[in-house]
Amino acid sequence: LNGLCQMLFHSSIDEAVINKKLPKELLLRIFSFLDVVTLCRCAQVSRSWNVLALDGSNWQRIDLFDFQRDIEGRVVENISKRCGGFLRKLSLRGCLGVGDSALRTFSQNCRNIELLSLNGCTKITDSTCNSLSKFCPKLKHLDLASCTSITNLSLKALSEGCPLLEQLNISWCDQVTKDGIQALVRSCPGLKGLFLKGCTQLEDEALKHIGAHCPELVTLNLQTCSQITDEGLITICRGCHRLQSLCVSGCANITDAILHALGQNCPRLRILEVARCSQLTDVGFTTLARNCHELEKMDLEECVPCSHLSLSHCELITDDGIRHLGSGPCAHDRLEVIELDNCPLITDASLEHLKSCHSLDRIELYDCQQITRAGIKRLRTHLPNIKVHAYFAPVTPPPSVGGSRQRFCRCCVLL
Repeated sequence: LNGLCQMLFHSSIDEAVINKKLPKELLLRIFSFLDVVTLCRCAQVSRSWNVLALDGSNWQRIDLFDFQRDIEGRVVENISKRCGGFLRKLSLRGCLGVGDSALRTFSQNCRNIELLSLNGCTKITDSTCNSLSKFCPKLKHLDLASCTSITNLSLKALSEGCPLLEQLNISWCDQVTKDGIQALVRSCPGLKGLFLKGCTQLEDEALKHIGAHCPELVTLNLQTCSQITDEGLITICRGCHRLQSLCVSGCANITDAILHALGQNCPRLRILEVARCSQLTDVGFTTLARNCHELEKMDLEECVPCSHLSLSHCELITDDGIRHLGSGPCAHDRLEVIELDNCPLITDASLEHLKSCHSLDRIELYDCQQITRAGIKRLRTHLPNIKVHAYFAPVTPPPSVGGSRQRFCRCCVLL
């Protein structure tokens, strides 16, 4: 872009060499790679650049959060009129001045919108969702987090007009109940992500509707939905076999039954957050680890004092996951046994993260091929009484020179 601007300085603005040498189609293509701020600057260079920079095709994805958050409604209206059907993605996250009226105009003009973030736009009400339902049938991702005026009426409207919805965030919309969830999931079978954090009125009945109608669900966040119990979550596990991420932190009523249900029904689980779930025990985590081999991350903050933790065969667990585990107060004081056998991605760095676990008595490291004897030796300098169960494959002996004897490794000789 600097090179283009330098060419402009050597001739009159609208008769610049760049405008003569390059066709408008190519300039338009160049502008398509620019962000909002740069496009606005280009629009001030010349009349011809103004037309090209403000062409609707350049404004398919707009995020105003990093540009200007004190946006007024008329700005959104102007953007929608200029972009029209070109606009696919718009983020108004944190734009407190945007209300229902501006978003109605937006919905009428931008009917091909697929991703819309209204996170923190606290002025909007159910009227906005009615407008989206009426004019935006292609909507796939909608973020309404912290829009506290949203009620069941919004979910019912979305269910009627946005059947392609794949991801919905209504965190902290605490007026939503099971009736809104029921209407939504029955008409949007393709839902893959539901973020219901802080929806404190939700009970097990809402989860039963999700489990019955959302077979494609991949991500579910129920943090601080304090009324839910094992009954509702077990229905989720049985109906949502593709689940990869589950957050139930702060749901104090759940027990090991959830961990067993996840292990039996959700083999693709990668992320589990169960902070402040004090009824979970070692037995449940052992069952989970045996069956969910793709597990990458667990949040156990303020969880049950875990003395025995099995992560056997969790093949995607890395040093970073062990770092978070080892830095928690529970691990420091109470962790006695950790099983990491068949976790091929962990290295000696994981042992460094565990050296502050003062109660650690035993660690299983079978088939952890990146663990070395040197790493174990360093761990023992901090935990001299620890029992380390590891296996290092014997070195295959070199072939005998000139001999015709068959070459076997030592294991084969022993057998």
